[in-house]
Amino acid sequence: MNIIPLFIVLPLTVAFIIPMISRKFIKLPDVLGNLTTLTLVFLSVSVIGKTGVYMIGGWKMPLGINMVIDGLSVLMLVTINVVAFASTLYSVDYMKMYTSKLRYYSLFLLMLTGMNGVVLTGDLFNLYVFLEIASIASYALVGFGCEYDELEAAFKYLVLGIVASSFILFGIAVIYGSVGSLNMAQISEVIKQRGMNNALLFAAALFLMGFGLKAALVPFHAWLPDAHSSAPAPISAMLSGVLIKTLGIYTIIRVVYNIFGISERLSLILMIMGTLSMVIGVLLALGQWDFKRLLAYHSISQVGYVILGIGLGTPLGILGGLFHLINHSVFKALLFLNAGSVEYATGTRQMEEMGGLSEKMPVTATTSLIASMSIAGIPPFNGFWSKLIIIAACIQAGHPVLALLAVIASILTLASFMKVQKYVFFEKLKEKWNDIREVPLLMCVAMVILSVLCVFMGLLLIPAAWNSFLNPAVQVVLEGTGYALRVLGQ
Repeated sequence: MNIIPLFIVLPLTVAFIIPMISRKFIKLPDVLGNLTTLTLVFLSVSVIGKTGVYMIGGWKMPLGINMVIDGLSVLMLVTINVVAFASTLYSVDYMKMYTSKLRYYSLFLLMLTGMNGVVLTGDLFNLYVFLEIASIASYALVGFGCEYDELEAAFKYLVLGIVASSFILFGIAVIYGSVGSLNMAQISEVIKQRGMNNALLFAAALFLMGFGLKAALVPFHAWLPDAHSSAPAPISAMLSGVLIKTLGIYTIIRVVYNIFGISERLSLILMIMGTLSMVIGVLLALGQWDFKRLLAYHSISQVGYVILGIGLGTPLGILGGLFHLINHSVFKALLFLNAGSVEYATGTRQMEEMGGLSEKMPVTATTSLIASMSIAGIPPFNGFWSKLIIIAACIQAGHPVLALLAVIASILTLASFMKVQKYVFFEKLKEKWNDIREVPLLMCVAMVILSVLCVFMGLLLIPAAWNSFLNPAVQVVLEGTGYALRVLGQ
């Protein structure tokens, strides 16, 4: 259990060290940033299959603050830190286009600290603190280039992020006033004994609005297309790949299932929000010609699949939702890195201006094709398996209309990414792109790592991987308020 604080202490410490010692050593931010994220990958893999509670300072509950590691938090930690490592590796060459790498890595590691803290904390107020650390760092990173569009997107993201945080903080205050505790397990235990009252229902509504904004679910999605398309490519990969999952979807799952306990009303709300996001997101994406903006709208759609699966509340639905969460983190991060590579080589994000780039950028083109097939749900790539499970879960739960809408959204996603492949990579090479070449080696390596995961992540469904990685996460969600007994008993 002594490993648990390292997920927070390590990136936080390096985030403060980098600005202090890196001014005279130009390469040091790259080295420290990548060593930190690589170490976190190894640490997160080392805790697979582990469960436990860490008492900060040795203080026991309710006086002390605790961190909880279980199947769900392990799944999130692995996902967050793998995508973070790919993003920092990609950043070594890509971020040369920007001003200050030491500030970039410092903000990046602060954002990573916040995300790791959110998935480990067992205390609602500390969840809010870590959420704010990640959010504030991400606001700065979105506007890191300091151009007009980037600053406008960062400001919009900041304003709506503050609104979301206000809802969440107000909800926490209502819960504390009603229950008298901020510890998640104790709150869950009290709710199980007393039942839900009007104050707690109000808090649940505030959480759905606040975390729904963080997850960019429809109708709370307005900030995402600008923020994700304006940020530097590795930050877009982090925002779409893991940030909205950690600050939005993970927190919704933890609060709805492990604190309040799922009910028919909450299940219906989640299914409605998931379906609306899934359909509206893909429809908005179809008309986009800005490469990164198209990807941003698809993030809304794919998050809808996750929430739909989680909202079903069945073992198969939860499995599909969680599996699609980690699959989407990988293939969407890869797609944003692909878009960044194209922009790095050509200087544009407009797909009508491109064409035939596969001749000059074979690694980017190949990895983009793999990611496009993954997000569209084409076998044998990872997106196919999780979408298939969600569709089967909808049919099993007696919602054939939702299954049909999921199929239609997947077909429209395929059409959208056929457009991407046609206009960006496949058509005749335009004369003005004759002199471009493939992006630097480390950017290619980052894309190849994620593309290999897209090909082989379906193997997580085989019994050995299933029992050690996916199934423990599913069981944490299914146990509902049993979370309290498990945490308080350790």
